[in-house]
Amino acid sequence: MAVFPYKEYDGIGLAELIRNREVTAEEVIDAAIAEIEKKNHDVNAVINKMYDKAKGKAEQFDLSGEFSGVPILLKNIAQEIKDGPITNGSRAYCHYKAAEDSTFVERIRKTGTIFIGQTNIPELALMGITEPAFYGPTRNPWNLNYTPGGSSGGSAAAVASGMVPIAGANDGGGSIRIPAAFTGLFGLKPTRGRTPVGKKEGRHWQGAAVDHVLTRTVRDSALMLDLIKGYERSAAFHTGPYEVNYFEAVKTPFPRPMRIAFSTISPIGTEVDPECKEAVYKAVKILESFGHIVEEKNAPVDGKKLAKSFMTLYFGEVAASLKEIEEMLGRKVRIGDVEPSTYILGLLGKATTAEDFVLSIREWDKAAIQMETFHDTYDFYVTPTTAYPPSKIGELDITSFENYLIHIIGTLHLQRAVKKLGIVDQMIENNLKRTPFTQMANLTGQPAMSVPLHVTNKGLPVGVQFLSAKGREDLLFQMAGLLEQTDAWIDVKKNEMF
Repeated sequence: MAVFPYKEYDGIGLAELIRNREVTAEEVIDAAIAEIEKKNHDVNAVINKMYDKAKGKAEQFDLSGEFSGVPILLKNIAQEIKDGPITNGSRAYCHYKAAEDSTFVERIRKTGTIFIGQTNIPELALMGITEPAFYGPTRNPWNLNYTPGGSSGGSAAAVASGMVPIAGANDGGGSIRIPAAFTGLFGLKPTRGRTPVGKKEGRHWQGAAVDHVLTRTVRDSALMLDLIKGYERSAAFHTGPYEVNYFEAVKTPFPRPMRIAFSTISPIGTEVDPECKEAVYKAVKILESFGHIVEEKNAPVDGKKLAKSFMTLYFGEVAASLKEIEEMLGRKVRIGDVEPSTYILGLLGKATTAEDFVLSIREWDKAAIQMETFHDTYDFYVTPTTAYPPSKIGELDITSFENYLIHIIGTLHLQRAVKKLGIVDQMIENNLKRTPFTQMANLTGQPAMSVPLHVTNKGLPVGVQFLSAKGREDLLFQMAGLLEQTDAWIDVKKNEMF
């Protein structure tokens, strides 16, 4: 195998090397495998290796795709490969095999990338950390004692440690942006309907969840979105009128100063760590130095109502997933089939009424209209990506007492009483206080990105989130391309494991 600095190249760079015959696709795949084998024992990012298929593909690939020969990892939920395992991070799905490629996977395949494995996720992709009981925790390459975030934590850790330049991800409440922030990567959540959701479904999480990728460079993310976007007849939602070349947008200067609003105040009224605020203040100074017009102003939405509507979705979707597991198992789901926290979320979903669910969707639409009006004035809305830096592995585990309560609630069917006692409001705060900024874009449908501009005094990255109006990923890529050229942009290659 030829020796070349594999980790120094992004996806586009590797594809150019292969296209110019400076390296072979087999050599690139071998280099990726070597990185995974060297680091995965410590990081635990890859839970299903597909080396033989990847090598076979590398031997017979062609140069027709923009990313031909580039290794990629897929997230172990929604991104289904025909006849491949898709466990959704849960023991309950340990024997499940996909019947066909998802549309997202079909389109990724056409880019010329070579699938080399699947990445770790929290059970059913429910958490902002990646510590499933079934596979064990994924660790942050910047410091193995800390989380890389979730739910796309395995993908983020793989890219940030240099295993692959690109990895599949999806985002239903921050699951691309949170791990991007915690690992020093670029992560963009596209507009609702921009990327495919089929073939089995017309929507993911009622339209809150969308698929894309995590990358080290902005241009990789932009080109990938150019290649996988587009109409899908089975999709329930389709995007707005802005159809541009995102790869070119990365290199395009703004024709005028942008109007930018920013806030460091948690939309649910909880605390925000000074380091996460500092990341935003640093971004504001950079934006002002470029001549943009920046104003401190909160988004015009009721953050607490929106958070409650998100958790209503959360409860309902988990209950529906547990119902599907019961149909698959042919019996009732028990604690042990799924983790205790998943089980109690499902019980609360069963106690959620149709009225609750409809009212929560109406809250989404109200917020979406408010934000569209907001963006008539402001091109961007800037916040911390998260309210806190990465937590330590195990720090957010449920306690033995909480585990005991879950068993009691489940055994005695007390979930309705739990809701009436107002405990759910406390659950909302506990679940979202560390990540209160990301859910809004999922519910309004607008695009949002996390950019890596700050490292804490403990040596851990945190991100800055930018939102734009629905359909305006081009503006986000323009801004990211501008920021990527500054000294503040984190070079992920500086982490010791890269």
